[in-house]
Amino acid sequence: MKRILPLLLAVACAVSAQAKIVTKTVVYQQGDTPLEGYVAYDDAVAGPRPGVLIVHQWLGLTGYEKHRAEMLAQLGYVAFCADIYGQGVRPQNIQEAGVQATKYKTDRTLLRARVNAGLAELKKNELADPKRIAAIGYCFGGTTVIELARSGAELNGIVSFHGGLDSPTPADGRNIKCKVLVCHGADDPFEKPADLTAFESELRDAGVDWRLIMYGGAVHSFTQPNVGEAIPGAKYNARADQRSWADMKSFFAEIFN
Repeated sequence: MKRILPLLLAVACAVSAQAKIVTKTVVYQQGDTPLEGYVAYDDAVAGPRPGVLIVHQWLGLTGYEKHRAEMLAQLGYVAFCADIYGQGVRPQNIQEAGVQATKYKTDRTLLRARVNAGLAELKKNELADPKRIAAIGYCFGGTTVIELARSGAELNGIVSFHGGLDSPTPADGRNIKCKVLVCHGADDPFEKPADLTAFESELRDAGVDWRLIMYGGAVHSFTQPNVGEAIPGAKYNARADQRSWADMKSFFAEIFN
């Protein structure tokens, strides 16, 4: 018994010293506009590690993106949730969300400025290795990380989850310096076949290292359990969610190697 007690104490101490996911709200700027992001990391990981920028869906920065940041922190990354809309701008319904999303989708210059501000904030973090950076986004955020790549941003890769795949300025594909992974619902009714074809042509013509993975039976917003039934054609799909997350992890293993 005397030998067992020290062993139990050592185990208890080891457990208490295990990793802790640290989260913080971060206020930063794009021009004169204050933005409010969110960072998550594992304090047991020593030194700089790959960084992942997360861009929110059309409702703005919510608990959903924060949870994804914590999941990435558990994988050993430092994750930063960008804020595209601005501090305090958090749509309360789909009508308000539509207004905000449209504002940025129709002004790609402003959209790129906002997402690049988030990227700069992530790279400033002393825990992030600036040479190992990726960006992921959901729906509106999926479109946004594609625009980030089109802006010529220096990063290793982007992942778009059920993002809009239009190609408003095909020549911008030549600015893309990183690898591209698109996770797309095969039955997404919001994605026009012509847009998908144009997007593929843009990347192909620009010589981008890209891949498009389509998930059978999945529609729009397939990674979001909270999407509910409010929007016809948008529905959570647990299988596609799990598979796309696994595909993202495999992609990260490649680009951060």
